Amino acid sequence: MKLILLLLASAVVVSGAENEFLRWDSRRANSIVAAQRVNGDIGRNLDFRVIRTDRSINYKLRATWLTPDAIRAAARLEQIKKTLTDEETLKLVADAEAAGDTVILVELDPGEGSGIIPSDWTATLFPRSGSSVTLRTARGTITPRLRELPSLAGVGRRDYAYDIFWVVFPLRTESGEALFNSGDREAELAVRVYDKVGKVHWLIPDSIRDIIKTKSHPASAARNN
Repeated sequence: MKLILLLLASAVVVSGAENEFLRWDSRRANSIVAAQRVNGDIGRNLDFRVIRTDRSINYKLRATWLTPDAIRAAARLEQIKKTLTDEETLKLVADAEAAGDTVILVELDPGEGSGIIPSDWTATLFPRSGSSVTLRTARGTITPRLRELPSLAGVGRRDYAYDIFWVVFPLRTESGEALFNSGDREAELAVRVYDKVGKVHWLIPDSIRDIIKTKSHPASAARNN
């Protein structure tokens, strides 16, 4: 009987630790999401060529990596704003994490020239290294429906100069290899618009490594089925 009570007590402690975010204040929640927002540029700030009317010559880039902690922080802010129950807030987190392995909120602001973002721009996530050769990459999928999920909305007042895109990335390559391994310290995002590329980077959090560990290798899963 004592053993059962100890096990139940341990389960309560673990559950409480996992849901600690439900007690974060708004300042802490805001700071967690803001820490995942980085800024960059696509194209040169100065370009003396004739400005084209069919495309911009440069773009401001802003990206927010919606890591597990960032998702929980955004859900907590929604809970505070709308007085949601803990159960409703946990559902916000579950819905966000069901969107894919990981999501990055990409914002683009066209500079000189056309203010239109082309539909064929691309985003690629990979380990950052000093080498120009990238062996492991993941191509992102733009997923507009994710704008309906409050836990993937980021934080802060909307800047309407930027167009916002929700991009889902797998955390394994097409061959099933982990996108990030134990030797990788930083992740890099490359956004290509026409022939121009901009890059931003983050430290890889342990929560992302945990997701990779829980994802089985496709080939192994197929053998088990």
